[in-house]
Amino acid sequence: MGGNQSWITEFILVGFQLSAETEMLLFSIFSLLYALSLLANSMILGLICLDRRLHTPMYFFLSHLAIIDVTYPSNNVPMILANLVNQNRTISFVPCIMQTFLHAGLGITECLILAAMAYDRFVAICHPLQYTVRMSWRVCTVLAATSWSCGFIMALIDMILLLRLFFCGSGEVDHLFCEILSVLKLACVDTWINNVVIVAVSMIALVGPLCLMLISYTRIVWAILHIQSKDGRRKAFSTCSSHLCVAGLFFGIAMVVYMVPSKQRQEQEKILSLFYCLFNPLLNPLIYTLRNAQVKDALYRALKKKGSL
Repeated sequence: MGGNQSWITEFILVGFQLSAETEMLLFSIFSLLYALSLLANSMILGLICLDRRLHTPMYFFLSHLAIIDVTYPSNNVPMILANLVNQNRTISFVPCIMQTFLHAGLGITECLILAAMAYDRFVAICHPLQYTVRMSWRVCTVLAATSWSCGFIMALIDMILLLRLFFCGSGEVDHLFCEILSVLKLACVDTWINNVVIVAVSMIALVGPLCLMLISYTRIVWAILHIQSKDGRRKAFSTCSSHLCVAGLFFGIAMVVYMVPSKQRQEQEKILSLFYCLFNPLLNPLIYTLRNAQVKDALYRALKKKGSL
């Protein structure tokens, strides 16, 4: 990194300015939510790997979503927990930059995986006779690989542009972790290129997949309304409702954080970031488990098999 790195060799994560008692309470709550999210997503991954009935494109993409929901909070939450019980809230330059890179890469990848899941539901409901061809394992693998590679390529561009900057001043990052918009505020040079690229990446990673999902679900709803039997309509919609819940929460909050300009809402953004770090990774497996009969059946079979041993 050498002389181009910055005038600052470490940053200070401000976090929440709360009393020691409140921070210990938050430490207990966040630790519990983090542990539950790891357990729930590991359970989803285990069920998909072990139960052959779940070896379908829909659950293939769900397994990738579960992997993201394990790694995404693991990038940020351990540091958030450590800073709640430790007054020394410093982080060196390289780990901070890596945290921004993984935060962006995993977030963008999740956007693209959710779009791929919407396409899978579109083909399953609107073109059921062509499903095995359109959603072959080769196509699924290409979609997943493209999602991961595009996500981290776009994050790499942000990181390279961040590395060219000089940072000075107090070094205080007014956030819970090294989030790129908060780190940029410490730059001593013009960051307009960084901001333009962040907006462009947000448009590609958020607006693009969201438009594809809206088109897919418009066609899906139209197809469902033309199904003659009431039971058929209910079954078709039930296969999409879980994905709609997850995608709606994820894209809604992401667009507020990265695409709605605001100068006076840093504390609100810290709270919104907790949704991605703690609540979203826990909600995803809960939504798919509680609203999906196949996952519940797989869990029942796994528990029954374990009980018979």
